[in-house]
Amino acid sequence: MKKLLFIAFAIAIIGCKKEDKSGIAIISGEITNRPVGELTINSEDRSFKETIAVSPVGAFTDTLSTDINSYVLYDGSNPIFLNIESGYNLHITYDANDFDNTIKITGVGSEINNYLVAKRKQEKEMFKNNKEVYSLDEAQYKERMLAFKNTQEELLNNTEGVSSEFASKEKKNLFYGYLGSLNNYERAHKYFTKKENFKVSEDFLNELKEVDYNNAEDFNFSSNYKDIVNDYYGDKAQKLKEKDSIRYDMAFLKTVGAIDNETIKNALLFDFASFNITYSEDIDAFYNTFIKNSTDEKNNQIIKDKFNELMRLTEGKPSPKFVDYENHAGGKTSLEDLKGKYVYVDVWATWCGPCVREIPFLKEVEAQYHNKNIEFVSISIDKLRDHEKWKTMVNDRELGGVQLFADNDWNSAFVKAYQIEGIPRFILIDDEGNIVTANAPRPSSKKLIELFNAQEL
Repeated sequence: MKKLLFIAFAIAIIGCKKEDKSGIAIISGEITNRPVGELTINSEDRSFKETIAVSPVGAFTDTLSTDINSYVLYDGSNPIFLNIESGYNLHITYDANDFDNTIKITGVGSEINNYLVAKRKQEKEMFKNNKEVYSLDEAQYKERMLAFKNTQEELLNNTEGVSSEFASKEKKNLFYGYLGSLNNYERAHKYFTKKENFKVSEDFLNELKEVDYNNAEDFNFSSNYKDIVNDYYGDKAQKLKEKDSIRYDMAFLKTVGAIDNETIKNALLFDFASFNITYSEDIDAFYNTFIKNSTDEKNNQIIKDKFNELMRLTEGKPSPKFVDYENHAGGKTSLEDLKGKYVYVDVWATWCGPCVREIPFLKEVEAQYHNKNIEFVSISIDKLRDHEKWKTMVNDRELGGVQLFADNDWNSAFVKAYQIEGIPRFILIDDEGNIVTANAPRPSSKKLIELFNAQEL
C-alpha cells in the first residue's frame, strides 16, 4: 500500500499505472463539501486501514494492493463499498452534502462499483424504517425479504459491463443476504415489538439448514455468507458456554478452533479476537487459546501486538493520559488535574444508543457517591461536526460529573491507548493515576458498586 501522494505527483503516477501492473489498482476523486475529519480506506474484514490525504479542494488518490478485494472508502459520514481488482482505475466524485444523489464512479472497474453503490441505496431505502419492517409477522417479513432479494437481482441483471463470474457469485451473495435477514428476524422482532418471549416458528429457518457452512470460496467473496457462518458458530458457542459454564469468548474461540476449513477458521478467529480481546476478563487465557487455534502467522502477529499493548493496561499500571480536553463547564481538563481522586471514566457518544441508556444509571451512581473520593468523567468521542449536539445533550439531559469532549474522536490518543473498539466503555483509575480496571462494569451493573466498595471509596 502507498500513502496518498500530492495531487500534482499523483496525476503522473496514475498515468504510469495504466500499464496494468499485476496486483495494483488506483482510486482517485474529488469530494465537494468534504466533512471535517479523515478520509480512510479500510478492508471490509478490518485487517487493513489507511488514512488518505486530501487536498484543500477535496482531491485525493491512492494506490491499492489487490490482495484485498473488498474495501470501504469512508469520509466520516459516507461509506463507499468498493470491489477492487488488478488494473482497476476508479475515479470517485460526490458532494458530501448530497451523497446519494451525486456519487459517480468512472474508469476501469466502474461498472461493478456503481452496482454496489446502487445496491447500497436500495438497502438504505429498504431499512430506513426498521421498526416497520421487523414488526411484520413471519409470513409478511419473509415475503418482504424475498421480494427485496429479487429486486436486487433485477438491479444486477440490468447492470451492463458486469462479468458473468461476478454476477454468478453476487447472486449467491444476495441469496445469503436473504438467509441472513431470516436469521436476524427473531432478535429484531423481539426488540421492536417488545415481545421478549417471542420465538420464530419451527420451520421459519428451514432454508438455513441446507447451507454448507464450510465453503471457503463463498466465504471469501460474500460478506453475507460470512455473517451467517459467524452466526452459525456463534450459536454453537452459546450452547458450549451453557453446557460447560464458561465465558462466551472462550467458548467461541474453542468452537471455531475446531473448524476443519483453515480459511474460515482463521478468519473467524481473527475477526473475533480483533474486537473482543480488549474486553476479555482473562486476556492471557484468551490470547493463548487464540494462538493455539490460529494458523495464520500474519493474523497471529497482529493479535500478539494487541495483546502486548493490553498488557500495559493491567491493574496497577499507569493509566494512559488525556490532555487538555474541552470541559463543558469551561476551560480544559487533563487526567493529571484529577490526581488524588479515583476517576470513573465513561467513553461515549451522543449517537450511541447503549451509551444513552446508561445515563439514568450513571446519575444514580453519581448521586450515591457524591462527596466521596471519586470523580465521574464522561468523555464524548463525537466527531467535531457533532460538537453542538454534544453540548445540547449535556444541557438537555442535565448530565453531571465532568463532561469532556475528546480531541480527535475515535483517533484520540487516550481512546487508542485503551484499544477501545466499541462504546460505551468504562474505566476505573485510582487516586495515583494507576489503572484499577480497563474494563469496569457499567453503571447499570450491580458489580460496579461491588468494585467501588472494594476500593473503600
